[in-house]
Amino acid sequence: MGIYDEIIQSFKKGTVLTKLIYVNIAVFVVIKFVQVLFFLSGYPGDETEFIVDWLAIPANIPSLLTKPWTIITYMFLHVGFIHILFNILWLYWFGRIFLQYLSERKMLGVYILGGLAGALFYIASFNLFPAFEDVVLMSRALGASAAVLAIVISISVYVPEYTIYLLFLGPVRIKYIAVVIVILDILNIASHNAGGHIAHLGGAFFGYMFISQYRKGKDLTKGVLWAVDNLATFLKPRKKIRVTYRNETPKTDYEYNKQKAEKQKVIDNILEKISKSGYESLTKEEKEILFKMSSRNN
Repeated sequence: MGIYDEIIQSFKKGTVLTKLIYVNIAVFVVIKFVQVLFFLSGYPGDETEFIVDWLAIPANIPSLLTKPWTIITYMFLHVGFIHILFNILWLYWFGRIFLQYLSERKMLGVYILGGLAGALFYIASFNLFPAFEDVVLMSRALGASAAVLAIVISISVYVPEYTIYLLFLGPVRIKYIAVVIVILDILNIASHNAGGHIAHLGGAFFGYMFISQYRKGKDLTKGVLWAVDNLATFLKPRKKIRVTYRNETPKTDYEYNKQKAEKQKVIDNILEKISKSGYESLTKEEKEILFKMSSRNN
């Protein structure tokens, strides 16, 4: 089995965590390949600009209405290696903890809804706060950070005493890691990546809300999982049903008479058997043949 086949099998048999990591990496690799092709062809300017413009979510609402798919695509889009590296690491570390206590489907729901919450926080902030008036028309957001933070915060709230071991620090409860992450995002809103940090807070907010409602018996991911299931069913290739039509009428008089004689011989043998040994001596197959023949005569 080749490397490509192994990757495909790993994706098919892997958990939702594996699939989310693979999809993020695949999008990143494809973008980098396109970037290389455009560079070698002498394409002027930023080689990935048109891809980012097509897949990243804009803060400007009229622009968003012309590209509604970006509310989903942005949470799988990365153009910087460090950006995707840290998102994948955080997703892997906390995703494994998440799956120890909650299901794969809930992870998928939290990832998607966390990303949507991040997009909502980002768009609302850039259209409401005066600080972003000058950049709202050109601002775009991309990356899985909000979706990943939703997973990080949700599991940190669900099992706050869970302990992991950090280099140079030793054992640390994940609730403290979650608190530090949220505080750092709040403090960095005034930085050059304000939109990213605001989106992070949106994802973190959803992660908290998901667990708070889950403890009350409410699953906030049900709606989006229902939509995902129906979309998967719609996109699933449908098997074509092949219908074979049989022409039971013989092509010639000879064939017809021969077929009729063979059937009559079978009936005669069954009737002779009944006259000698009675109806109960017939086999199941013989009874079925006799029943079909009598039905046709009626």
